[in-house]
Amino acid sequence: MSDIIFSRLRPAQSVAPGWPFLLRGALAVAALGAAGWFFTAVDRVPLVVIGLTLGVALFHASFGFAHGFRVLITEGRSAHVRAQLLMLGVAVLLFFPALAAGEVAGQTVRGFVFPLGVGVIVGAFLFGIGMQIAGGCISGTLYTAGGGSLKMAVTLVSAIGGATLAAYTFPVWGDWPALPGVSLIETLGAAPALALNLAVFAALFAVLTLRERRRHGSAAPIFGKGRLLTGPWPYAWAALALAVLNFATLLAAGRPWGVTQAFATWGSLALQSAGQADPVFWPYWEEPVRVDFLLRPLTGDATTIMNVAVLTGALVAALAAGRFATRVPLRIGAFVGAVIGGGLLGFGAIMATGCNISAFFSGIASGSLHGWLWIAAALPGVLVGLRLRPLFGLDR
Repeated sequence: MSDIIFSRLRPAQSVAPGWPFLLRGALAVAALGAAGWFFTAVDRVPLVVIGLTLGVALFHASFGFAHGFRVLITEGRSAHVRAQLLMLGVAVLLFFPALAAGEVAGQTVRGFVFPLGVGVIVGAFLFGIGMQIAGGCISGTLYTAGGGSLKMAVTLVSAIGGATLAAYTFPVWGDWPALPGVSLIETLGAAPALALNLAVFAALFAVLTLRERRRHGSAAPIFGKGRLLTGPWPYAWAALALAVLNFATLLAAGRPWGVTQAFATWGSLALQSAGQADPVFWPYWEEPVRVDFLLRPLTGDATTIMNVAVLTGALVAALAAGRFATRVPLRIGAFVGAVIGGGLLGFGAIMATGCNISAFFSGIASGSLHGWLWIAAALPGVLVGLRLRPLFGLDR
């Protein structure tokens, strides 16, 4: 199970019999009520449904990328990473023909193809450190916070702060050297690009399987039996669900699944509402591709809609499985790790034009080389983060 689940939190000290249950119940009702109120103002129902389903899939399979990278490096266990390769393989099978055509059933679709720059390298490296210190990636933060983890709720707030700080400091790093984005679909053609990607995924899958067998005698399966409504799910179920649901997002929103852009929006709007800043004049928000984010209502922002839906889906899944748990207080090391790690997640994601979802998953699914550059830079950050974990009372 992922290290971002609730075993890392110190059990609550009840002040009266039944108090923890009442507290969790009140929090769950309040969260569901707030989400319900938000969704009533949203007219993009397909995105709500997709996000809710993503939250359920992520929670039931404990599908957080940070844990998969950690156990691969420290223990040689590769089931989670092999599931990621399955997810990517199914995603490119769905994405590449659609992106090559440019539209599906009258809906114009575009992928995430971003420049190959120093910002991607530095941002992904910081992100890799952050997801090991915090104990979760961005998608892992969303589903575990939705499932009641106080530590990951702290991580989420800190990630919003980090993303906002990155937007504010954009003049410092925004002009770092970069090459134009490269789409393998446009460069090689859809069919050759698809064949190349599938060959790479298959080769990596085989190497990881063989490596695990040599080290442990067998490779843990990624398929298996599971309980659809209450979990747990085998990793492959979530991998297939995420690939299909990302494609559904492409059809519904016209672009793939993204997460962290909304964090910078939320943080900037919060500062503006508190009278602490005027972010509309920040160079980051003056970029043509971002100028509307601060002006449109959050109920009209596709990324915000899906983030709220993922949180809500995870909450519903946790309640259905009887695993919703909010425990206090946090150990000081876990709290500091959540604050620092979350800040690195948010800052790194904005700098790298994406996180493990929008840059790695959706970038590779879009045929963009920047997705491969992102993971190549993030993995060294993971190694650094693993060495730093003991400083926060976390095992390696």
